Amino acid sequence: MNKLLSKIMMVAALIVALPAAAENYSIGTGSQSGTYYPLGGMLAKIWSENIPEVNARAEVTAASVENIIKVSTNKQLAGIAMGNVALKAENGEKPFPRSMPANVLFALYPNVVQFMVPADSDITSISQLKGKKISLGAPGSGTRVSSTNILNILGISEDDVNGQSLNYTATTEALANGQIDAGVIVGSLGVGAITELALTRDIRILSFTDDELAKIEAAAPAYMEFDAPAETYNNVPAFKTPAIWNVLVVNKGLDEELAYKMTKAAFENMDQIRQAINVAKYTTLENMDILKGVPLHPGAQRYLNEMRQ
Repeated sequence: MNKLLSKIMMVAALIVALPAAAENYSIGTGSQSGTYYPLGGMLAKIWSENIPEVNARAEVTAASVENIIKVSTNKQLAGIAMGNVALKAENGEKPFPRSMPANVLFALYPNVVQFMVPADSDITSISQLKGKKISLGAPGSGTRVSSTNILNILGISEDDVNGQSLNYTATTEALANGQIDAGVIVGSLGVGAITELALTRDIRILSFTDDELAKIEAAAPAYMEFDAPAETYNNVPAFKTPAIWNVLVVNKGLDEELAYKMTKAAFENMDQIRQAINVAKYTTLENMDILKGVPLHPGAQRYLNEMRQ
């Protein structure tokens, strides 16, 4: 009996000594031709390498709306979303059926609203988009929410345009092939999809007037004016447009210690992320809580408080 008991205790000790298997998680991103996907991939890499209980991977999604829904229903560990979409989720506004349990882990970088047209198009202003065939963004994407919201603020409803529901890649392909008059991408300045398009086609990005920008900021304070310099894209002139911050969201019920570890690992390895993703230069402690109206997760707030002491 003593030998049997001894063996049982040895086995039990061995089980305790073995490291717990990391749990598989997904990070909601967007189209592979946007910035969300590679950024999500870098975050997944950092977390998998630095948090023993996490094995994460980036997941291609329709972006903001889908990511918030999946985070809120615990189908994703984290997801990237535009700030205005996160605000709609917090307030239970369309396209969300109710207030969603999504908190911000930290703010990422500004997303720039980019209305593209061929360089030789007779469209020179936002007001001239009425009656035109426009890609407004994929269903469930922040581009779709932002493009329709901005147009509505400026008095152009979806009924006033021939709206197409295309993702980044399909939008640039359709514009290159003359299948649409204009296309919208709401993404980082220098986003890959537009960069690639501008190398093979002559395009312009429409500038918003000061009056249009004032109307947008008055109706939707999450937006801010952004001045993009010339040659941001090949042969594309400077343009003035609204921009809005992207944020990383998690379920508000996420374990506080895990949220703390995720935040800490990300910021302690931010130099590595910035080497791969240039816009991560905006992902700083100072900007961490820049989006007002959606609370930081308690684990993230704890890390921020520590760093501010």
